[in-house]
Amino acid sequence: MKKLSVFLLLYCFTFLSVQAQQQASRPNILVILSDDHAYQSIGAYGSTLMPTPNIDRIAREGALFTNANVTNSLCAPSRATLLTGKYSHENGLKVNNISNPFNVDQQVFTRLLKQQQYATAWIGKWHLQTLPGNAFDYWKVLPDQGQYYNPAFIGMQNDTMRTEGYITDIITKFSLDWLNKRDTSKPFCLVIGEKATHRSWLPDLQDLGAYDDKTFPLPDNFYDTYEGRLAAKDQDMTVAKTMVNSFDLKVDVNYNEPGMYGRMTPAQKAVFKAYYDKISKDFDNHHYEGRALAEWKYQRYMKDYLATARSLDRNIGVILDYLDKTGLAQNTIVVYASDQGFYLGEHGWFDKRFMYEESLRTPLVMRYPKAIKPGTVIKSPVVNIDFAPTFLSLAGVPVPADMQGQSILPLFKPGKQTAWRKGVYYHYYEFPEPHHVSPHFGIKTDRYKLIRFYGLADFWELYDLQKDPKEMHNIYNASSSQQIIKNMKRELKAQIELYKDNEAKEILERVIKHIRTNPDRS
Repeated sequence: MKKLSVFLLLYCFTFLSVQAQQQASRPNILVILSDDHAYQSIGAYGSTLMPTPNIDRIAREGALFTNANVTNSLCAPSRATLLTGKYSHENGLKVNNISNPFNVDQQVFTRLLKQQQYATAWIGKWHLQTLPGNAFDYWKVLPDQGQYYNPAFIGMQNDTMRTEGYITDIITKFSLDWLNKRDTSKPFCLVIGEKATHRSWLPDLQDLGAYDDKTFPLPDNFYDTYEGRLAAKDQDMTVAKTMVNSFDLKVDVNYNEPGMYGRMTPAQKAVFKAYYDKISKDFDNHHYEGRALAEWKYQRYMKDYLATARSLDRNIGVILDYLDKTGLAQNTIVVYASDQGFYLGEHGWFDKRFMYEESLRTPLVMRYPKAIKPGTVIKSPVVNIDFAPTFLSLAGVPVPADMQGQSILPLFKPGKQTAWRKGVYYHYYEFPEPHHVSPHFGIKTDRYKLIRFYGLADFWELYDLQKDPKEMHNIYNASSSQQIIKNMKRELKAQIELYKDNEAKEILERVIKHIRTNPDRS
C-alpha cells in the first residue's frame, strides 16, 4: 500500500507538472481594438500626418497587414464579428441600434477559451447594447459610447462607477490592474476596447494643440462631385455640410450644459475652455464661407482627430512597456486593430460605412516573437471574421465549423504556399440614419470591386482598383467592363452562397430575373 501511495503521488505530481507546462506554453492573447482609427493616419502605413511610434513598433517587431478588411463598416457589428467569427447576418447584429442588442449568449471565442482554462477579460468600450455576462471571467465596460473625460464604467455587479481622468489613460490603468491581479497559472486573453478615435474627438489636455503648427494637405478628392456614384452623392457625412461646428469642432460651446463638458472638473474645463475659446474667437473673426469654411473645418477636424489618436498611441506604448518589464512579451501575441477604417476628408467625408477602401480597410498589426518574424508584411486579404479562428488556433482550441473566418497562422509560414481567399465579401445595412448611406453588398478581388446598392437605391458600381485606387470612376456601364462584370458577379454569387447571406441572395435573384425580362437594362 505504501509503494502504491508513493506511485500515485509521483503520478499526480508528474501529471500536474506536465499540465502546468502545457498551460505555460500556450500564448497569451492581447487585443487592442480602437474605434474609427484610419489606417491612413498611421506611420506604418506610410502616413506622415502624425507620428505613431508605438503602433509602428508592433508592425516593425511583428507583422503589418496591408489588406485587412471588415465585413460591415460599423462599430457594434464589427465587435460582434470579432467575437463570433461570423458575418452580421449570422451573428444577428447588423446595425448600431439600441433596440438591437447583441446576443452575448451565442458562441463567442472568449467563452471557448474560458472552457480551456484561459483567463479572459474585456475592458473599455464594448458598445453592444448589452453586457458581456459570462462571456468573460472579468469585464469593466463603458456604457454605450462612453465619455472622454471622467467616464463611467459598468462593473460585473452592474455597478456604475465614475473615474476621474482621461478615458484612454483610465482604460490602460484598468487593463494593467487586471493583468497584475489575474490568475497567473492560466494563460490570458484580454481585449482592450478603446474609445479613441470616435467622434467627437476630445483630445487629452496634454495633447491640445499638438498639431496646431501643421497645415494638413487637402485630399485631392475632397471636392468630389460623385459623378456616376449615386449613393456617394446622396449621403450625409461631409466635412463641409454634416460636421457640426459646436459639437464636432468645439466652436462657441456652452460649457454650462450637461453632457460631455458637464462631466469635466473645474480644472479640466478651465484648460479645455481656454484652448477652444481661442479657436472660437479666430473662427468668429474670419467669417469663413464656401470653400474657405469647408477647408477651415477640415483643418480643425484633423487637428482634433490626430490629437485624440496621440493619446491612443502613447497608451499602446505603456502597454508594450508593461509586457516587456513583466517578461510577458515573448509569449504574448499583441494585436492592434480598429473596428473599421475612417475617412479623413477623402471624398469630402468623415465617418465610414461605404465599401470604398478608406472604410472597408482597417489597420491591423500583430506581434508574436515565437511565430511572427519581425518586419513581416502580409498582403493577402484578411477579414475581421478571421480574428476569432486565429485566436482559437493559437490557443490550440478546435475552431467550430460554423465560424466563417479562417485562421491566419498559415500566412506566417515563410515560403509555404497557402490556399487563401481571393475575394473579400462585404454587406452594410444601416439606413437612413444617421448618415443616409444606402445599404449595399459586394466583393473585392485583388484588382476589382463590384458593389450592389439596394433599398431606395438600385444600381451597381464597378472599380478598377489598379487604375483607379481612389474609386472615382464607376466603370460598370463601360462596354469594356462586360466580361469583368460577368466574372465578378459569378464570384459574388459564390461568396453569397459560401457565407449563407440569404438577404443578398434574394436581392441578386430579383436583379437576375429583372434582367431576363428587361434585357436592355442591367
